[in-house]
Amino acid sequence: MKEALIDIGSNSMRLTLYNVHEEEFKVLFKQKYMAGLAGYVEKRKLTQEGIQRACRGLVDFRGTLEALGIKKTKVFATASLRNIENTEEAVDAIREATGYRVEVISGRQEAEYGYIGAMMGLGVQKGSYVDIGGASTEVAEYQDGRMINTASFKVGSLNLYKRYVKNIVPGPGSIRRIDDAIQDKIEHGTDFEFAHFSPLVATGGTSRAVLKVARVYFGLPDQEMIMSRRQLDELCGFFRKGGTPVKNMILRIEPERIHTMVPGAMILQHVAAAFDAQQIIVSQNGVREGYLCRKILKK
Repeated sequence: MKEALIDIGSNSMRLTLYNVHEEEFKVLFKQKYMAGLAGYVEKRKLTQEGIQRACRGLVDFRGTLEALGIKKTKVFATASLRNIENTEEAVDAIREATGYRVEVISGRQEAEYGYIGAMMGLGVQKGSYVDIGGASTEVAEYQDGRMINTASFKVGSLNLYKRYVKNIVPGPGSIRRIDDAIQDKIEHGTDFEFAHFSPLVATGGTSRAVLKVARVYFGLPDQEMIMSRRQLDELCGFFRKGGTPVKNMILRIEPERIHTMVPGAMILQHVAAAFDAQQIIVSQNGVREGYLCRKILKK
């Protein structure tokens, strides 16, 4: 049986097609649309242009699925539609324009699904978890293979760029403002108590992109999915210098994230420090795989 999932994120929209057999699944196909919806939020509302961007991505995905003969599709949204004041209006407009009914999941659900997906096949029993999106960051602590504490922070790579960066990559003033914003939202914004939980399992496009740059920067193998805290700190030190070398490296390795790479890496660095995690494991699975397991496979 084939199952299609569409995840409407604040930075990117992603379609994944799975082949599901009993309680097992295999990824057959992936497609990404860089909608950048967090950049279309004004006065806490998603603009009509932003709603149209979401619709355009869904129509593109629908064309792909129709060509493949796939009719069964689940669509969910995270902070892209959760952290706005006109959620109902946006969901209704999307349904009318595309025919897709969008489920808006809560921050806790996003952390839970992301944790479930990220942990598949890793065999890690104790540690911490992070998923950095365009407009939110989800974290969790786990012990004995079970999630014991979770939080969702309203700070992400794209909304940091939109608020604090004037050029393509942040300069010294922007770096200071981003640091202050991250500290305010993550370390002082909620009653979530960070404790020593290592390793840190990271998922999502931002963390995978940071690892991709780290592989080149440190000469790591293409298959390497782990970086040390020291390596992350050194890479962020390079990013914080800004200028042409940083811009050229990101453009060469991960051009789609030229605007959000540095803010996203800084969030990852803050979270790793807060958990005192000495090792960061980047998982290829995430919230879509967790959603598939919990909502469709009922695992």
